[in-house]
Amino acid sequence: MCRNYQESFTRGYYVLKLPDISPLVWPVLRRHLIVFSRNWKTNISFNFFEPLLYITALGLGLGAYVQPMEGLPYLNYLAPGLVASSAMFATSYECTYGTFVRMEYQKTFQAMVATPVSIEDVIVAEMLFGTFKSVLYGSVILVVILVLGLVASPWALLVPPVLAVAGLLFAALSIIWTGLVPNMENFNYFFSLIMTPLFLFSGVFFPLSGLPPLVRSLAWASPLYHVVNLVRGLVLGQVGAGLLWDLIWLTVFTALLFPLPLYLVRRLVIR
Repeated sequence: MCRNYQESFTRGYYVLKLPDISPLVWPVLRRHLIVFSRNWKTNISFNFFEPLLYITALGLGLGAYVQPMEGLPYLNYLAPGLVASSAMFATSYECTYGTFVRMEYQKTFQAMVATPVSIEDVIVAEMLFGTFKSVLYGSVILVVILVLGLVASPWALLVPPVLAVAGLLFAALSIIWTGLVPNMENFNYFFSLIMTPLFLFSGVFFPLSGLPPLVRSLAWASPLYHVVNLVRGLVLGQVGAGLLWDLIWLTVFTALLFPLPLYLVRRLVIR
């Protein structure tokens, strides 16, 4: 079990406290899934139509005027990147706006911790719910591009597990921001300054090989860059050792980030 960064002052010195994570995570996650089931059609339709518009406008429209990229028609190049970016945005919206509303307005967190559920259980359930949305919405777009004939390999069956790792990472990133900001207006900075640059400069729309070396180096630090590499490689059947390194990068980064949302949200709820 990883160590939480929370410090409690005891007898004149600080001690590190282990996170109080228990099987009660699963009832909390079940609660979120029940709430989601009541309006799942509306939620899925929103996350379905936006990537479909990108596929239509950019893949079919702009793609007719764009030369092949990395030996692929532009639509074939674009489609896997939209699977990855759809998963990222689904998780990020849920674990920023959704988490903040449950914590600050609905007081759901406070009600839960009044029971045997710990605040760590609540936060981990939030991250798992964000991961669920990543897999769900990314898989919906994967089915769409499959119907359009843009999936070239059975390796695409491994895309949902990749989206699960990516979803946990983006859930942690989003809840870290949620634990730092005082109000919902600050989420605009998160999406404008972090999510949008990731969306534009992680290989979703074009290869990064034509960019300056500094930008390419910065892109390597982008989580979405590695998710796009993995999804595109699996969808197109271009499987090699490079994809394993992308998966290792995502896994290590997720493990390093995991304790931070536990600490940041706990200090807001437990005052």
